Amino acid sequence: METAVKFGILLDHQYRHGDDINRRVGELVEFTQHVRDLGFDSIFGIHHYLSSLSTPQPLPLLARLIDHSGSMQIGTGILILPLGHPVHWAEEIATIDQMSGGRFVLGVGAGYREDEFAAFGIDRRTRVSRMYEALECMHKLWTGEPVSHQGRHFALENARCSVLPVQKPGPPVWIGANGPVGIQRIARAGHPWLASSNVRRNWAVGNLAEYRAQRKAAGFDEEDMVFPIHRDLCVADSFEEAYAIAGAAARASYGEYVRYGMDYFETQWEAIKHKALFFGSPDDIAAKIEDFASAGFNHFIFRTQWLGLPIERSVEIVERFAREVMPRFRPKAEPAKARTSS
Repeated sequence: METAVKFGILLDHQYRHGDDINRRVGELVEFTQHVRDLGFDSIFGIHHYLSSLSTPQPLPLLARLIDHSGSMQIGTGILILPLGHPVHWAEEIATIDQMSGGRFVLGVGAGYREDEFAAFGIDRRTRVSRMYEALECMHKLWTGEPVSHQGRHFALENARCSVLPVQKPGPPVWIGANGPVGIQRIARAGHPWLASSNVRRNWAVGNLAEYRAQRKAAGFDEEDMVFPIHRDLCVADSFEEAYAIAGAAARASYGEYVRYGMDYFETQWEAIKHKALFFGSPDDIAAKIEDFASAGFNHFIFRTQWLGLPIERSVEIVERFAREVMPRFRPKAEPAKARTSS
């Protein structure tokens, strides 16, 4: 099957407190080089503050990876935009877009963890309006013109961004949301919706269909449109073998969410592991990709790292995917024409 899909990697840079972060970042540099050479299209980092796990911040981490990422897109999947000021984000993102030569993708979300908002002195109930107003300000700043803005959350007076992004009118913005209301809001704003990894197939497909309908009703076409989704990936000879390799580590990673009130990752794990994880044989994985791609998803961002899993296992997963699954979704090269003597 020749389907116009792209494949990316979500770096799971979360570690037990006390781990050697410098060594772990070195592993991520080598891992990035490896997935680059295997032909992946993108690489993304994650974002949290005050986490139950030691979580290096994504923008300095991605800056470290730029020179090792080849032509891949790099980005955040996601950045919790309401926790920062749009001037700060505008200049930080413009800087990394310049450093990468215009390869940056700004994945954002509204956030959900109470302790993060409390620490920043921000009312969590305002997170969605703060996110959209911040994006509005950032796009104004990226024009390079002086910006005066008086909004609900931010006020700017003749502010002019000192660094502008390479990409115009700015880096692509993907927005994550896990509820129908939020997804419909993204559609009406015309941005790509970034579907999360833990949602089941029917939920993801159904919400994508509604998102596309809402987006079309708002007057947006789908030319060159990106429909991205996160998935957890482990390729082995069977689901059972894949789960034996990475199941305990994946469950441990999802178990951290229970600390933040998401107890369904504990109570519903048996259903989640079968309906949300891309675990299985190459044929199993290819069939899942074909299924999601036929529904419209066209940029799959795979997490192949989980809490406590040795990086060597993650390398084996991406290697087998690149060897036995990825070629099924890459256009076949045109045969070389025979030379004629003159």
